[in-house]
Amino acid sequence: MKQLFLFFLLISASVFSQNKTANQNELTYEEYLGYVKKFHPLVKSANLTISNAQANLMMARGGFDPKIEVDFDKKQFKNTEYYSILNSTFKVPTWYGIELKAGFNNSEGLYLNPENTIPNQGISSFGVSVPLGQGLLINQRMADLRKAKIQLNLSQSERKLEAIKVLYDASIAYFNWKKNYSEVQLYKDYLDNAEKRLKGVSSLILNGDKPAIDSVEANIIVRNRKLSLEDSQLKLAKSKLELANFLWLENDLPLELQDVVEPEKELNDKIKLVLKTQDFTFDDSVLVNHPKINALENKIQILNIERKLKANSLLPKINLDYQYLSIPDAFNYSNFIYNKFNDYKFGLNFNFPLFLRKERGILKLAKYKIQDTQFELNLERVQLVNKIKAQQTEINSLEKQLKLIKELVTDYATMLTSEDRLFTFGESSIFLINSRENNLIASQLSAISLENRLFISNAELFKVMANPD
Repeated sequence: MKQLFLFFLLISASVFSQNKTANQNELTYEEYLGYVKKFHPLVKSANLTISNAQANLMMARGGFDPKIEVDFDKKQFKNTEYYSILNSTFKVPTWYGIELKAGFNNSEGLYLNPENTIPNQGISSFGVSVPLGQGLLINQRMADLRKAKIQLNLSQSERKLEAIKVLYDASIAYFNWKKNYSEVQLYKDYLDNAEKRLKGVSSLILNGDKPAIDSVEANIIVRNRKLSLEDSQLKLAKSKLELANFLWLENDLPLELQDVVEPEKELNDKIKLVLKTQDFTFDDSVLVNHPKINALENKIQILNIERKLKANSLLPKINLDYQYLSIPDAFNYSNFIYNKFNDYKFGLNFNFPLFLRKERGILKLAKYKIQDTQFELNLERVQLVNKIKAQQTEINSLEKQLKLIKELVTDYATMLTSEDRLFTFGESSIFLINSRENNLIASQLSAISLENRLFISNAELFKVMANPD
């Protein structure tokens, strides 16, 4: 754990140093997101979605694996062999519900059932089982395989959506950390100014140039600045802990964020580049490739396969089974071709419910699910378009507001400087300086808050775009 504790203290020697410029203790937003993408447990968990889909696909393909079945039954009592029956079968399932079979049967015994009586060499068989109604064009194993292939595409979309959510939450934590850090630095600077002003006023009072009440006024300002600083430091400490939830290393080792680490100062110039929201233009390809749209479309495809399977249950069950029989020694190509096919085993099974109420009800439910998901897809398309337009409008507005608030900060700073100059000439008071300073602080806090809203708005657009790669 000591290594983790010292990680950020030695940040200049770490991998972060590759992109550092002037401030070796600065954790840039891009580096931070890189660590979240690579090591955060929830991002790794999102990748498991694809692994699960691949495992399901393998399991679905197992429905077409050849099978060997062996059934052996023997009874012997008081040195008498009542019966010994061996039935062995090799089955090969095919795509359209047809099943190829090859088998070998042998039976003997004193009390053998007559229907099991066969030549001493046993009987070989080769045949086919064909469903003429249900299960021919679509059956459960065909449906499972088709759904598993679509599920693989669905898992890709779900992985992106889960990763986007983690990156968005991580971004909000970073922006809050940066906001609180900026406020702490702001209050530190003004506390330092207030303490210097208190010393200056105390000196003027001792010289008889200012009334004693001015020291009380200056002292009130110092205490207010300390109070504000303490509150902002508390917020910063909490935001650091929130940020630490997203900082991990290999082998699932969490990182601690040390006090010397600072957020990126000029993030406003890089935020769009990092989140790939710069010069973003909306077109039809955005919806076509959007993971949420793709996920819903894949769900509809899966539901359509379910619907076809349910519709297939309206057909009667007609299973035809034919097996060519032969003694093993005589089972060859010429006998198979020129035999009169008098030796065979044939079976026909028919099953059909008269009213089909259960089957028709299940089919209706399947259709309703498709309609419901289609409604959701149509709504999601409209919502995505409106969300993207709303976020772009908000970003443009916030950029204009930020420009205006920065101009206000400059004007308030000019007013405070002028008031300070008047105070040195004895033409102003601590009260007026405090009033000017409070206005300046309020405008700077508004600028910090507005900048934070701009960052969050860009993150919102990134979330709507849903492109984590």
